[in-house]
Amino acid sequence: QVQLVVSGGGLVQPGGSLRLSCAASGLAFSSYAMGWFRQAPGKEREFVAAITRLGGRTDYTDSVKGRFTISRDNARNAVYLRIDSLKPEDTAVYYCAARQTYFSATYLRENDYDYWGQGTQVTVSS
Repeated sequence: QVQLVVSGGGLVQPGGSLRLSCAASGLAFSSYAMGWFRQAPGKEREFVAAITRLGGRTDYTDSVKGRFTISRDNARNAVYLRIDSLKPEDTAVYYCAARQTYFSATYLRENDYDYWGQGTQVTVSS
């Protein structure tokens, strides 16, 4: 049974930082590309960041480039999202997702992914 458990959200002041974690189990983690998505209140879920299965390449949506960093540790079966310079518009529920692949590719669409974590709330407010 595949599980993706997301943690690390919370209430943060503008300009602050967070690190989100996604712990995976029940899968051969290094065979999965990983992604982070978010859903703000009243909006559709959107792509945030993605990383290839071995971590050699990353992709980001334009609005987070330079502030968000996706990384992974295949020995720990985990993927991370470091968020710096938080803005109120970053407020959302953040989800991680996994996509099985043989390729060194990132995936940017929701439908590309096989498994999803439960999400963690990030609220940016003073």
